[in-house]
Amino acid sequence: MKNKHLVFFVIVIIVMLATIGCNNEKASDSTREVVVYTSVDQNIAESILKDFEATTGIVVKPVYDIEASKTTGLANRLIAEKENPQADVFWSSEIIMTLRLKEENVFQPYASEKAADIPASYKDSEGYWTGFGGRGRVMIINTDIMGEATPDSIYDLISEEYSRFKKAIAYPLFGTTMTHLFVMNQLWGEEAAINYFLAAEDNQTVIVDGNSVVRDLVASGEVAFGITDTDDAFAAVKDGKPVKVVYLDQKNEGTLIIPNTVGMIQDCRHPEEGKIFIDYLLSKETEQKLMEMGFIDVSLNDATSDIVFLTCDFEEAYRGGEAILEKIKDALVQ
Repeated sequence: MKNKHLVFFVIVIIVMLATIGCNNEKASDSTREVVVYTSVDQNIAESILKDFEATTGIVVKPVYDIEASKTTGLANRLIAEKENPQADVFWSSEIIMTLRLKEENVFQPYASEKAADIPASYKDSEGYWTGFGGRGRVMIINTDIMGEATPDSIYDLISEEYSRFKKAIAYPLFGTTMTHLFVMNQLWGEEAAINYFLAAEDNQTVIVDGNSVVRDLVASGEVAFGITDTDDAFAAVKDGKPVKVVYLDQKNEGTLIIPNTVGMIQDCRHPEEGKIFIDYLLSKETEQKLMEMGFIDVSLNDATSDIVFLTCDFEEAYRGGEAILEKIKDALVQ
């Protein structure tokens, strides 16, 4: 009798364990997730990703870039993983590395309905990437030094009018200043683009390690003004520094607006969740959240913006970029 009870007890335990295993398997199967690689500052990206999870119930597994690699690290990782993709979506804080990834066939096309109002020049014609939420290239000016004087053009770094003032710009070898160099090359030609930085150096412009360094030099009064991005510049304003910010060249060709970009990875594991995430990222509501956080300041979803955009072709600018990058490395001594 005891043996029968023991056998019955063992059978019950086995059934219970099997049931638990099945339930766990079902729970696992029902969990939806999306893997997002992003070069956006972690404190900014995390807020958007948490909102997405709360809104959709889809779990986000993020992989962040490090500041020193300026988006390049994640781009290289995506290329290395191309035969066995780990990411579903790439969200970048700029555009040049996104164009490189398209060239490397890392993306698959996805044209989101949420991108309908975004200008054509800020999205790929075949849907491989989409731009949204822009940062402008701006002049940050120390008002203690400059008073009412307002340098407001990229050419003010090389002008005789401001030759007695110290100025600053970041090295054009990475980040948004590299993008700016590529666009200069497209619009002006290679020689003029390289000569611009050489002329700026000769005109008391220091070329430094990044846009945040430009901001700090201006805010501290070590230089009178410099070119940086809006997120860095407006952070100084928020901190109460004696600075003002002016969008570049609003009286003539306009300000270069550098977008965030997003693309879906070729042969990714969670394509449906990836599409839902891209739709969420491109929505006007998410763009507004990014603006409220101070990460972006220009809407690409709003046709009523009164900012004059510099007209350029990012794809063409990228194609001519590699050659000028090698030449400017030799021309500028760090």
